[in-house]
Amino acid sequence: MTHKAGFVNIIGNPNVGKSTLSNELIGERLSIITSKAQTTRHRIFGIVNKDDYQIVFSDTPGVLQPKYKLQESMLHFSKSALSDADILLYITDTVETPDKNNEFLELVKKSDIPVLLVINKIDLIQQKELEDLVDFWKKEIPRAEIYPMSALHKFNIQNLYDRIVELLPESPPFFDKDALTDKPERFFISEIIREKILLNYQKEIPYSVEIEVQEFKEGPKRTDIRAVIHVSRDSQKGIIIGHQGKALKKLGIDSRKEIELFLGKQVYLELYVKVSKDWRDQDNFLKNFGYEK
Repeated sequence: MTHKAGFVNIIGNPNVGKSTLSNELIGERLSIITSKAQTTRHRIFGIVNKDDYQIVFSDTPGVLQPKYKLQESMLHFSKSALSDADILLYITDTVETPDKNNEFLELVKKSDIPVLLVINKIDLIQQKELEDLVDFWKKEIPRAEIYPMSALHKFNIQNLYDRIVELLPESPPFFDKDALTDKPERFFISEIIREKILLNYQKEIPYSVEIEVQEFKEGPKRTDIRAVIHVSRDSQKGIIIGHQGKALKKLGIDSRKEIELFLGKQVYLELYVKVSKDWRDQDNFLKNFGYEK
């Protein structure tokens, strides 16, 4: 029996539903999903294993014009996804301006990798508007196969998945057949805490924090975790902690519940807040947090 395997890289602008779609295709909740832009900061591999194939999905940060070094690193992750894919999944939606990021779109057009173009959120528009959008993208990337979709309502995902399997090249698996992702548990724990910050705090706070899991001790019945929330400025530390520490306490409870679900066991979680001045523009911090180019 021949075996197929390949890298399917998911690219597109922020907020078009890349993480929702990748989680549906993988069947596991690997990427943070919130309504805020820039939620994914790293490339996250999610691996689907069947007897005769292995699909390595790579969810990338949304493409944007960088304002600081962290975003430069995020853009680098997205651009690198154009060069090491067997299949490109280009995600757009019915809300964004179609030619929002022409420079990146040009790179997609020049690539000779098969492109499956997903028009997400079709539940938000009328049929005629959808037909116009399909026509636009046929002219924009003539060689792309177009899939109108609603990832949220799971519409047309199976057809897309089946086509991905068809396009996979013959190859032995790239990862162990029991692997679900290339990232360690610590990474997902820091992502869970970061997601709760995105949900609990307003304005610029979520984009100014990074989570560092400093201690991860697994016992037979309980896992002890100590994590540091790095912020850019003193004022942000006060906001994270909140009046009489109430905000930090709520964050800890919300995070612990989710981590317990993820690990399937009891968790003792300690959270600390530390000011790491302007970390998003400091090479040593970015390297430490895994953003080096």
